[in-house]
Amino acid sequence: MDWQGEIEAAAKRIRPHVQQTPVMQTCGFGLDYPVELKLEHMQHTGSFKARGAFNTLLSQEVPAAGLVAASGGNHGAAVAHAAHQLGHKARIYVPEMAGPAKISLIERTGADLQVVSGAYANALEMAQAYEQETGAMQVHAYDAPATVAGQGTCFAEWQAQGLKANTLLIAVGGGGLISGALAWLQGARKIVAVEPETSCALNAALAAGQPMDVEVSGVAANALGAKRIGSICFELAAVQGVTSLTVPDNAITQAQTALWRERRILVEPAGATALAALMGGAYRPAAGERVAVLICGGNIAPDPLG
Repeated sequence: MDWQGEIEAAAKRIRPHVQQTPVMQTCGFGLDYPVELKLEHMQHTGSFKARGAFNTLLSQEVPAAGLVAASGGNHGAAVAHAAHQLGHKARIYVPEMAGPAKISLIERTGADLQVVSGAYANALEMAQAYEQETGAMQVHAYDAPATVAGQGTCFAEWQAQGLKANTLLIAVGGGGLISGALAWLQGARKIVAVEPETSCALNAALAAGQPMDVEVSGVAANALGAKRIGSICFELAAVQGVTSLTVPDNAITQAQTALWRERRILVEPAGATALAALMGGAYRPAAGERVAVLICGGNIAPDPLG
């Protein structure tokens, strides 16, 4: 697949519907080197997910039955927002663990929200059953070419904004975001995948040589809690030799706190996971290596102003 061509087309397609998110170079966080941040938590609905959602809806014909999506919260909010903006009906399945802030965000879009027991995998099963029953179009959270191309626009945009880093650290759940980075950059920069120790589908897959089911828990599970890594992500990561790291929950919450205390950047645990690898020492840059972190999600629970 011509991934770069798909991403360039996606960028043109979604430009009227998404935000160009800011980039900042900053010091601090207990580090003795600067870090470049891409603030994608400032995207519509509080995460990068709007890019993939709009690209999917704008590149395919939506049936009369509308859309269906399963989500830990952020993807569902993005699909619901895109559907509302483009005049489509949408049913969104989320697990209870999505939490009240993300559930409320989806409700405000007017989507048909179904909260189910269990984890993301349970929501996905119900979304697939609804798709078969009604003919609604499934908008996959991460393992679909249109989703990956949409997320890739984040990195095309970042490069156009003057990305200087040799190395990008990116949090991974199901793999849609890092797939977009791998698809766009094509080995031009080092990509480091960062996952919670208790939700590490990519790390487990790379160790096993194939995607496999993992147990999911921890502070970032409602955003990074995919039970199995997407096949697109696994193939791109395996071919490009991605560096895969895991971090404990306490490192994630420390990074989350540091972003707020030092830069007044309020993010959910998933949004702080990549920075946690630097602050906790899981990734130590070489001398002269320039590093960048993608801040991916800002839907903190509970909503501080809710």
